[in-house]
Amino acid sequence: MKYLAFAAGVLTATSAFAETPELTVYTYDSFVSDWGPGPAVKAAFEAECACTLNFVGAGDGAALLARIKLEGARTEADVVLGLDTNLTAAAKETGLFATHSVEADYTLPVEWADDTFAPYDWGYFAFVHNADEAAPTNFKALGASDKKIVIQDPRSSTPGLGLLMWVKAAYGDEAGAVWAELADNVVTVTPGWSEAYGLFLEGEADMVLSYTTSPAYHLIAEEDATKAAVTFDEGHYLQVEVAGKLKGSDQQELADQFLQFMVSDAFQTIIPTTNWMYPAVTPAGGLPEGFETLISPDKALLIPADKADALRDVALPEWQNALSK
Repeated sequence: MKYLAFAAGVLTATSAFAETPELTVYTYDSFVSDWGPGPAVKAAFEAECACTLNFVGAGDGAALLARIKLEGARTEADVVLGLDTNLTAAAKETGLFATHSVEADYTLPVEWADDTFAPYDWGYFAFVHNADEAAPTNFKALGASDKKIVIQDPRSSTPGLGLLMWVKAAYGDEAGAVWAELADNVVTVTPGWSEAYGLFLEGEADMVLSYTTSPAYHLIAEEDATKAAVTFDEGHYLQVEVAGKLKGSDQQELADQFLQFMVSDAFQTIIPTTNWMYPAVTPAGGLPEGFETLISPDKALLIPADKADALRDVALPEWQNALSK
């Protein structure tokens, strides 16, 4: 009888475990790192969902879409988190994403009316440097200087693609000439943001493509005020990061629950001091102390999502031609 009781207990426990729903979220590597939002988001969502949340790192942001395209309807992802407005039109064209039901009072610097992708944070791209050193304040001055920069690949990285769009939005038909001047300044092009920022911190470059919010990390987490973002005369390109659910997911309700959780205080309070971006919905307690010290661009640049894909097809060859010479 003891053995039967033991066996019944094991069966019951095994059945309960098997019935625990799982949600798989593809995202970028820095999100799931020990210092990123992933661990805290996982703990907070699992506390209320009675589920298991699995984050899968898939390189940098632009690499996410490439992976989803490759996997197609066979993908194990229920949700993709980490695309931005430069990629949403191309993502919709795959036919793999479903509409969402998220409701939120966004505090974005732009109006939001996308029924497929919901935003979770935003920021402005910027070059970060050592605050005690002089820095060029526009792309042409940067190209004429001897400053060494590290940037990310626009084919795999959303910051890299954002830089491509930044130059194109600021200079239009002159963008190719601007890249030709910048080519000598580029130390290397990395697959993603983490690699580039690491090289900058190791002293391999004078400046790195990052965000206006990046100095907040050093100030808040390290009590280090030696890093600063440079205000550029042309303005700064805006990034809005988003998430969307897959049509083929067998966890539609759980995916909806996660997306709605994503715009709640529980998620949004995690973003500023882990992803070091502005939350899409400002938490009730406001932003952390230190964010008030960040530069605030006078001019925001943003190419509409429905035009970004076509412009990328023009801008990418200009970038490749300039850097290959």
